[in-house]
Amino acid sequence: MTGKKKVSTARFLNAKITSTISISLVLVLLGITILILFMGNGLSRFVKENMSFNVMLSSEVSDAEISKIRNNLDAQPFVKSSRFISKEEAKEQLIKDLGEDPEELLGYNPAQDCIEIFLHSEYANSDSIMVINKVIRQNSNVTDLLYQQEAVDLINDNLSKVMTVLLILAAVLLLISFTLIRNTIRLSVYSKRFLINTMKLVGATGRFIRRPFVINNIFTGIIAGIIADLIIFGIITYFTREYAEIQPIISSMELIIIFSIVILLGVIISTIATTFAVNRYVKMKSDQLYYV
Repeated sequence: MTGKKKVSTARFLNAKITSTISISLVLVLLGITILILFMGNGLSRFVKENMSFNVMLSSEVSDAEISKIRNNLDAQPFVKSSRFISKEEAKEQLIKDLGEDPEELLGYNPAQDCIEIFLHSEYANSDSIMVINKVIRQNSNVTDLLYQQEAVDLINDNLSKVMTVLLILAAVLLLISFTLIRNTIRLSVYSKRFLINTMKLVGATGRFIRRPFVINNIFTGIIAGIIADLIIFGIITYFTREYAEIQPIISSMELIIIFSIVILLGVIISTIATTFAVNRYVKMKSDQLYYV
């Protein structure tokens, strides 16, 4: 009798471990997709916030006025950061770009003092930039706002397309993940179909029958989610060590959100899948149990 109990316990544990690992692997796939979505959003923010806009200043502007203009720009809600570029710095950049000194050819330094600004990502679009241009030009010491309109439009258009593709991919993988987890749980419930039928025959309600299965698989979903998070964390750690430049793309808070979503999805999908699986056998007649 003791030997049979040991065999039964071993089979139960093997089935439970297999089910948990299967769900974990599916959640890893889903978690990586969510991570890519967040990274896509982070990449979009990173690219937009690293586009520079040059506020060109008049030649008569004094150092005090430059400082005042820059402080006013930094106080604007659309400016993330700024830096002053003097005529001399601009000329050095021209020499690097052209390979020769333009002052020697023209007899004067064609470069102007300017303030390079970087916008917050939500303002780095054509409509906002038009408004920003008008606001900046109100200062009499500002002669122009230079930026590449085509580059701004191209970046926004491409990032929009990438995010659309990622959202579609996430929706498809969510459906696939639900199907795979549902099949895994369905197999684990299948072995208990006669127990479910016995409970039904002695008068147990559908809710009473479902409860232990749902609670059991909620814990399975949590454990599977934690395992999936550990695997995803390992993948992230590896890539951030190998490619340090991707670190600014995703924040620690976003990682916490991703890990929480993975665990939450493990619980939600497991609960829904268990409810469907148990309901199938609750509604099934006794003689049908032998033919499924």
